[in-house]
Amino acid sequence: MIKTYSTPSNLFGYHPSNLSRLTSGKALRAGTLWKSYAPYYNPIFTRNGDGSFPRFRMPNQGMLPETAYKKVRDEVAQDGNVHLNLATFVTTWMEPSADRLYAESVNKNLIDKDAYPRTAAIEERCVRILADLWHSPSPHNTMGASTTGSSEACMLGGLALKRRWQNARKRQGKPIDRPNIVFSSAVQVVWKKFANYWDVEPRFVNINRERPYMDPEGVLASVDENTIGVVPTLGVTYTGLYEPVAEISKALDELQSRTGLDIPIHVDAASGGFIAPFLRPDLVWDFQLPRVKSINASGHKYGLVYPGIGWIIWREAEDLPEDLIFRVSYLGGNMPTFALSFSRPSAQVLLQYYNFLRLGKDGYYKVQKASQSVAQFLSKAIHDMEPFELFTDGSDLPVFSWRLKEGYTSNWNLYDLSRRLRSFGWQVPAYPLPPDMENVTVMRVVIRNGFSMNLAHLFLMNLIQAVSFLNSLDRPIPHDPKRDISFHH
Repeated sequence: MIKTYSTPSNLFGYHPSNLSRLTSGKALRAGTLWKSYAPYYNPIFTRNGDGSFPRFRMPNQGMLPETAYKKVRDEVAQDGNVHLNLATFVTTWMEPSADRLYAESVNKNLIDKDAYPRTAAIEERCVRILADLWHSPSPHNTMGASTTGSSEACMLGGLALKRRWQNARKRQGKPIDRPNIVFSSAVQVVWKKFANYWDVEPRFVNINRERPYMDPEGVLASVDENTIGVVPTLGVTYTGLYEPVAEISKALDELQSRTGLDIPIHVDAASGGFIAPFLRPDLVWDFQLPRVKSINASGHKYGLVYPGIGWIIWREAEDLPEDLIFRVSYLGGNMPTFALSFSRPSAQVLLQYYNFLRLGKDGYYKVQKASQSVAQFLSKAIHDMEPFELFTDGSDLPVFSWRLKEGYTSNWNLYDLSRRLRSFGWQVPAYPLPPDMENVTVMRVVIRNGFSMNLAHLFLMNLIQAVSFLNSLDRPIPHDPKRDISFHH
């Protein structure tokens, strides 16, 4: 049956009879359909190049910059809303003045320190500020570096641990072929990558219901003379909990007094390194503990900078083996470097320094405290909801998690709730905990700077609506195990 249209024949300069040739029973491929409508699509703004283009090869001809911009922007229009993303730890909002600084400095290559000496000086200043914040005994003389994120910083910290262990074993005339490293089963995946990439045996201290983090007893059961280091996490990705760095350090001190084994600690403070100094200033976790030899943190998490910046700081200069440092002269000058990456924008380093100046310690406290207040408001509200049992409440990081009460329902689970919240635009992950708690599934919310109490109330309203809908079902939702995963870092 042929459709007819009553549109005036001169509207936008086309005649409807062309469109009326499309029949409801005629199957059209996307390309055919586009060609049928192309002459009439957005005619006021149409220009050469607005038509179709190859997806998986470079087009033969270019297009106007405005056209290319629109095509890329259209392509990502269906991406999630960053302001409703409660899965990611990564900063999604900065002030307009920071945006302006970003645009003005993104074309400077950070590695070219001879060409951009003032930028290099600011990077060095940030290292000193963080060394001081984390109580290095010699913040003006120790070693540190900016990185592309905490993953690179962890790799560098792990490499330094391995090289220090190898050098010590060589001096003692002992073999260096079987290094191991100890961390929690809830460790961030980068440490599993490190062990794999650099031929180090990973040893996991499994979490349990009573202690859902790496504990000293588990550490002592895992270490030996081949252990290059122990890596507690200050802000576990799964739950937001701080692992007990001071307790682990004390246990290793006692081990050394009994056996002579001197095992260093690297603290993965990807998230907590920019939270604990302000919200928990009395917590001892950093270089106040002599056994802590290095710390990494993500500037682009609670350091409040856009993605692309991490930091690694060593307690003292001698904690970074000299033979890991390279010196290059082909960019001008004689530049020492210890990194896995080379060329990258200066913008994020400058934004980190901007935040240090803009906020100061008092400002960082207020920003992080506001995020924690929102997290604890939401965690209490979810604790009071009948279906849920709170797992963590946001007392460490502004991150909380919860599980579905056992026996509450067989009609839906947290993966269903995660998908239902996605229909409102919210991205909230559900995932199983690591061994020995893989049978427990939790949901987790990360509160970041810019997530207001107003948005928290909106999220809570949508959560209640989602639960009410799921509770109204009279039969179980069919499940595909492949879809029952929504964890995001």
